Amino acid sequence: MFAVEFSNHPLPSQLGTQNGFSSKMDGPAVFQTALFLLLTLVADPESPLDFDTQIIPVLTRAGCNAGACHGAAAGRGGFHLSMLGADPEADYAAIVHEYEGRRVNLVKPAESLVLKKPTEELSHEGGSALDEMAYERMLAWILQGARRSSTKRLAELSVQPDRVACEDCSAPISLQCMASFSDGTTIDVTPWVTIVSSDKSAITVDGQARLFVHRPGQHVAIVRFLDQVLPVQVSVPYSTSELNLDEQPRTNFIDDHSLESLRVLRIPPSPPAADSDWHRRVRLDLTGRLPTIEQSQRYMLDSSLNKREILVDELLDSEGYVDYWTLRFSTLLRMHSLPNEPEAFIAYSQWLRSEIATGTGLDEVARALLMATGDSHVVGPANFARMVSDARSHAELVGQVFLGAQLGCANCHNHPLDRWTQDDFHGLAAIFAKFDRSREVKVTSAGSVSNPRTGELAIPRIPGDRYLDPNEDHRNEVVKWVLDQQELPFAQAMVNRVWQAMFGRGLVEPIDDLKQTSPATHPELLKELTKTFAAQGYSLRKLLRSIALSQTYSRSHETSDTNLHDDRFYSHALIRPLSPQVYADAIADVTDVAERYEEHGVERAVRVIDSSRSAEGLDILGRCRRPGGCSEQVLGARSGLASGLHLLNGAIINRKLSVGNGRLKKMIDAGSGNDEIINAFYWAAFARSSTDSELALWMKKLSNSHDTSRQRLLEDFVWGLLNSDSFRNNR
Repeated sequence: MFAVEFSNHPLPSQLGTQNGFSSKMDGPAVFQTALFLLLTLVADPESPLDFDTQIIPVLTRAGCNAGACHGAAAGRGGFHLSMLGADPEADYAAIVHEYEGRRVNLVKPAESLVLKKPTEELSHEGGSALDEMAYERMLAWILQGARRSSTKRLAELSVQPDRVACEDCSAPISLQCMASFSDGTTIDVTPWVTIVSSDKSAITVDGQARLFVHRPGQHVAIVRFLDQVLPVQVSVPYSTSELNLDEQPRTNFIDDHSLESLRVLRIPPSPPAADSDWHRRVRLDLTGRLPTIEQSQRYMLDSSLNKREILVDELLDSEGYVDYWTLRFSTLLRMHSLPNEPEAFIAYSQWLRSEIATGTGLDEVARALLMATGDSHVVGPANFARMVSDARSHAELVGQVFLGAQLGCANCHNHPLDRWTQDDFHGLAAIFAKFDRSREVKVTSAGSVSNPRTGELAIPRIPGDRYLDPNEDHRNEVVKWVLDQQELPFAQAMVNRVWQAMFGRGLVEPIDDLKQTSPATHPELLKELTKTFAAQGYSLRKLLRSIALSQTYSRSHETSDTNLHDDRFYSHALIRPLSPQVYADAIADVTDVAERYEEHGVERAVRVIDSSRSAEGLDILGRCRRPGGCSEQVLGARSGLASGLHLLNGAIINRKLSVGNGRLKKMIDAGSGNDEIINAFYWAAFARSSTDSELALWMKKLSNSHDTSRQRLLEDFVWGLLNSDSFRNNR
């Protein structure tokens, strides 16, 4: 029997309005309702409130265990809770037993600090955090004895509706959230979920699980209950007029899915790109290199209906393709040479290049990287384990490369927006703790990492699945997990990366942070691409071919008023900056002056793949040299001061304009006219001839100045082309 004292109890109506909940009953009426509820709960010992599944959600919904409050690493005000209730056992101890039990007063429940602080009856920096419903549940739990049974856990969370497409979202969208537990019960937990909008200018949320949509587009709200999070996707068309896209050209299922999304959102697609634009674009995307003048003119004169298919197949069978995709994968794998061991990098890079050239399935590449051991000066993939210095970094690299996941976010606490837990991350790290990362890579019987949650040695674990025997080598289990044939996590991550490389934006963004709460813009397209990629033997060439030949890829970058603001549905081509390596090679190709990268022994920038050794011009342009890798946005950035100054007046461009063996000097010496030179450089830079207006503009500029030599004027003309946005971007 518990002592119940209400004399100093702040009435629920005195708590004001919180989280959109406003009581219209007077104080006595609310008090009588609350008293009846509490006495009923106390009198029914068969239905006690469960701390893990019914009190933790109260704390999460109120924000008490968030990172900005008591869920911070060091807690707040001497009170520490696990982030978002990840550790109920520790939270229970902190609430009930710490501070001499003053946080929970079983004799005078209403005097409990966990009630008086968040209602601001006592001073509380966090403000008023509990609404009436939450207060009543917390008080009822204390009246029942503040017990913790820990007899059940959340098995599954579902939200209805989880996808909404509406013509007019002026009315709020009400969500219903159901939780299924390990004891077989299913409960409506809608009042206790936490819902967060990913963009508050698009969607806001009230305290009754209702979404208010404020503008057209595709938007996401994140629903959390205990350790599970789910996205709710809302699509609102940009126009009230139906859009018929039945006559739009289609090559494959990519176009079917793309056009369906545009139809639903009523975003009209741009027309196909000009042949010359597509030709330049596809060569840069598949080989990282501009076409030569001869290649461009031959392609433009070709009138065959299948010339695009022929060109794509030719490019995918070229040396340029091997160079460029070796560079891209070397960046993904964070490949770099090791001090005093050039042989290791040579073995690794040659192995990777060979796998790309021969078309080895990327699943087999992944298997080799995860399983390889032996002399790293001979066994190339054994160096994967040597690109990091410790087990936790190894686990992070595996998550990023093979799953497109940020497992490291679960280092200090459970991932706040994904399913990964601390036990998952440190358990995976424990598998790699046994690696000997010296020249002879091997798995030893020693090695461990600690789990900061428990303070003990982490138990090897396949994330999200099961614990493993600490005494065995579990690399095979990691391979099975990564290449799981049901979920296809590796296939999905690779498809998303390749899509991003070809379009400038992944179907899921960021591409290194795939999670449930970041749904794909085109989920059915991603699913079909993933299944097709796996069914075709994880062939990079086949995936690239499907994308390159789709009508979606071939759309113009030109926009209309109706699709101008589309940055994710591919109604038009996105303008993408060339990477430093591709840009440097493009400058060399247009000027016809090769660059020699002495430290690397190559003349093409895309063959410079060792990030640990300097390459001055590329480093100035922004080449990634970070040990942890770079995002695609960083890879394409050239907006720094050093880069800007060099492009303005440095040797990267200027030295190539005046040398005797360059294209410009040769044409001047051969007696070529200004119009001929202008046209030749347009072909070299843009894979097309200059338009009449472009030619007239430059001819006028070249004839207007009498104080500057002709060569200097023509150098300025070429400099202008190489610094133009049209040249520095792939459109």
